[in-house]
Amino acid sequence: MISEHFGDPFVEQRTFSAGDAMVDVSDREIVQVTGPDRLTWLHSIISQDVQNLSPHHTVEGLVLDPHGHIEQAFLLTDDGATTWLMVESGFGESLAFWLSSMKFRMQVEISFEPDAWTILVGIEPLGATLQTQLDSAGSPEAVFADPWPRVGEGSIGYASEPHPGADWSVKYLVYPAEKNPALSAVPRSGSLTLQALSIAAGRPSRQDTDVKALPHELDWLRSAVHLNKGCYRGQETVAKVHNLGHPPRRLTLLHLDGSESMLPLTGDQVMNGEAEVGTITRAAWHYELGPIALALLKRNTDPEATLVVNSGEGSIAAAQEILVPPDAGAARRVPRMPRLGARASE
Repeated sequence: MISEHFGDPFVEQRTFSAGDAMVDVSDREIVQVTGPDRLTWLHSIISQDVQNLSPHHTVEGLVLDPHGHIEQAFLLTDDGATTWLMVESGFGESLAFWLSSMKFRMQVEISFEPDAWTILVGIEPLGATLQTQLDSAGSPEAVFADPWPRVGEGSIGYASEPHPGADWSVKYLVYPAEKNPALSAVPRSGSLTLQALSIAAGRPSRQDTDVKALPHELDWLRSAVHLNKGCYRGQETVAKVHNLGHPPRRLTLLHLDGSESMLPLTGDQVMNGEAEVGTITRAAWHYELGPIALALLKRNTDPEATLVVNSGEGSIAAAQEILVPPDAGAARRVPRMPRLGARASE
């Protein structure tokens, strides 16, 4: 069972941020792909360029529906024989099923074994003592180095630099689930630690999506979409929104008024005056920033406006820190055609 905390979440956040503790995220799930065609095949059906992926390099990818909405999100690495895909809790079975349905004549095999892995995450650089403890537990089967918020080759980021997640440098270590005394002794922080720090870093997750979510709305193009490759479902929408339009919503980091010690819940309304402009996707107490949240807001919400979150316990004032600006997209403007007869009348 994943523990939210072990007594003092703020102390645990500090310890984790110093590289002296790990968070157990074994509720995340692993899908493995083997076979000689695995990278060529995956390249043809996901949003990321993995055709010539170097061994032990981590990238992020998405599976989109035909209208560009997010269906799956995962970190991906390859060890030279097996491609490993790590998804958030509850998405492994559906990803494995979809991949199996797309095999056709390709020489690939898909494997999904729930509860087969112990997965720990830490922030780099790891402290010397923690690293020694991990070394004594043996080598992990796979390592995922989260690329967020680096803008990948062929990708683009919407957030201003320096990115609020510039210090986000986490690494996931995957071990077999069998009892390992050395691994059990590794100091832990609870899951609230990763939640708070990922919110502060503007790091999107499936918790921030709904059935309408586009990658542009969460600035997920920067790490999960290669704009110069084709051959994946939803590509047309990705290109159209980025080049010609604007995403209808934008993920925003909210700094909340902590005077009443209230924290909103997922789905709580965000208001600008009398108008509802969005919803909370995640919220947490941060050891330095206090109460913070991520919210999906309507694109045209005034970036300077002080918003109010309607929570079950009351109203919470919220200041915006822009992650996806209102003018995101429209990278290429189409020349306006002259009105019929306009040239003749000049």
